[in-house]
Amino acid sequence: MGTDEHEINKKRKIDCQDFQVSKGVEEENKNISTLSREDEQEKNKFLALSLATYNPNNKPRQLSPGNHHPPPLLQQPLSLDRHPVLNELVPSHYSLCSPPPPVGGVTLGTSPPVAPIVPYRRREAAVANVGSSVRVRRNPSQSPREGKNATVPPPFPWATNQRATVYSLNYLLSVNIFTITGDVQCKRCEQKFPLEYDLQQNFIEVGSFIAKNKRSMHDRAPGVWINPNLPTCRICKQENSVKPIISEKKKSINWLFLLLGQMLGCCTLEQLKYFCKHTKNHRTGAKDRVLYLTYLGLCKQLDPNGPFDR
Repeated sequence: MGTDEHEINKKRKIDCQDFQVSKGVEEENKNISTLSREDEQEKNKFLALSLATYNPNNKPRQLSPGNHHPPPLLQQPLSLDRHPVLNELVPSHYSLCSPPPPVGGVTLGTSPPVAPIVPYRRREAAVANVGSSVRVRRNPSQSPREGKNATVPPPFPWATNQRATVYSLNYLLSVNIFTITGDVQCKRCEQKFPLEYDLQQNFIEVGSFIAKNKRSMHDRAPGVWINPNLPTCRICKQENSVKPIISEKKKSINWLFLLLGQMLGCCTLEQLKYFCKHTKNHRTGAKDRVLYLTYLGLCKQLDPNGPFDR
């Protein structure tokens, strides 16, 4: 009897242990199924997130089978002041601050391109070029302005129909023009009267002075031309008081009379520039230079073969 009870109790213990083991296995399977459901939920979340952020225009990187390593970067940043040659070597559509272009078929990124940065010196040169294309240098020997005739009625018998131009000495002598007349006024008594100069004699005097002193003038009028000695008034007998009456209209100025009397210095700078403009002479500079060119220009018109070149 005792042996049977012992066997029965032993079998009960074994059955109880089997039941506990099976129960533990069920709980473990239940936990595993719970974890698998949670994993599926997480995967679904990631899948939904990836679908929401997916952009069909973004392409994956394409690596060539060759050497796909990017070129090594410089250890020090480039400076345009230290390397002025880079202003010419670096293309205008590349920037020193932007990433280098693709090398060996490698795409280095999908970010939008950086706006090109033009170096300061290239910008300055471009502005200079634009300014030079718009601004045109004025020709010092330009023709008359629009609306003005190239020719004018001769104001004197010894003047041509060209502005600020007289006939040659040989021509004037051939047509029996031996004296040149002009109007003057005394600064003291303010009387006006005509004054005459011998054409050939006074021209020889002026021409000889130029031939003798041309080298020492250095393209500048001497003081005797800038502040000329004026004639004596034949009415009040005042010395150095008779000044020429110069027309306000530049086209009517009696240039030959002023030359023979060596009174071109009484003209204003604008009047002298007018002569140089219409005789194709350089008209910029101080009055002594423009006055010198006026003397030489008039003498050249009278004697084209004389020593009156610049």
